[in-house]
Amino acid sequence: MSLFSKIKGCLAFIFYVLNTVFWTIPILVFSVFKLIPISIFQKSCSYILDNCATAWISVNNIVEAIFHPMRIHITGDQQFSEQEWYMVIANHQSWVDILILQRVFNRKIPFLKFFLKQELIYVPVLGLAWWALDFPFMRRYSSAELRKNPKLKGKDIDITRKACEKFKTKPVSIMNFVEGTRFTQAKHDKQQSTFKHLLKPKAGGMAFALSAMGEHIHKLVDVTIYYPEDVPSYWQYICGALNDVHVHVSISDIPQAMRGDYLTDREFKISFQEQLNQIWLNKDKQLQTLADKVNHKV
Repeated sequence: MSLFSKIKGCLAFIFYVLNTVFWTIPILVFSVFKLIPISIFQKSCSYILDNCATAWISVNNIVEAIFHPMRIHITGDQQFSEQEWYMVIANHQSWVDILILQRVFNRKIPFLKFFLKQELIYVPVLGLAWWALDFPFMRRYSSAELRKNPKLKGKDIDITRKACEKFKTKPVSIMNFVEGTRFTQAKHDKQQSTFKHLLKPKAGGMAFALSAMGEHIHKLVDVTIYYPEDVPSYWQYICGALNDVHVHVSISDIPQAMRGDYLTDREFKISFQEQLNQIWLNKDKQLQTLADKVNHKV
C-alpha cells in the first residue's frame, strides 16, 4: 500500500470521526426527549433520530466518494420503499459489509437496524448512538453458562422480543447477519460447513424477530455480497484498496410458513431451519455465479 493511499485513509478516517461526533450530538439530545412516556412524542422523536442517522450515512458516502471511490455492481431486485417493513439478511465477511449495505440502501428503505453484540455498546461514541437509535443489543449465552445457570435460557429471546416491539410503530429495516460471525476459511473448516462460500446459518435470531414483529413485517431482502479480490479490512477499505464489489439483491414476501413458535414448536423449528438452509443454498450458488462471471471477464 502506497504512502499516498495511507494519507488518504487517515484523512478519510478523520472526516468519518468528525461526521460521527457531529451527528451523535443531536441523536443523543433527541434520545433524551424520547424517554418522555408520551407515544406520539416518542414516535416523532424516532423519525427525527432516523433522519439524523440517514444524514450521517449520506455524509459518510460523500467522504467515501472523495477519498476512496469504488464501483458497486448491483444486480437483482431494486424496487424499494421507505414505507415498508423489511427483514434484511446477508452473508458476512468483513466490517466493510455494513458500509456497503448502508451505501446500497440509504434513503431507499427505512434506516437499517442491526442486531449487535452487547459488548459493542461500550464502543466510544458509536455505542451511545446505536443505543439511542434502538439498535438491539444481544447477549448470547454459551452452553457452559446455561448449564451453570439454567435461568438464563430464553433470556436472549426475551431481549429480541422487547427490541422488536419498538419497531412496530414505524417502518423499519431489521438487519441480520444470520451466520452470526464473519466468514473465514478456518471457521468454515471447523464447522464442516456444507456450503462452499458460507458458514452455516443460525436460524434462531431471525425466527424470533419475525415472530415478535408478527404481521408488521412483510418483505425479506436477501443480499449477497461478493468481493472479486481479497476481502478488505476497514483500514484497507478507507485507503482505497477496494475497487469493485458485487451486490445481488432478492426481494420476496415472507411466507406464513416462516412465522411460528421457534422455541417450543419442534416441527416449526425444523421447517424454519430447512427454509433458511434453502435460502443459503441459493446464496451459495449466487456467490459461485458472481465468482465465475468475474473470473470469466478476467
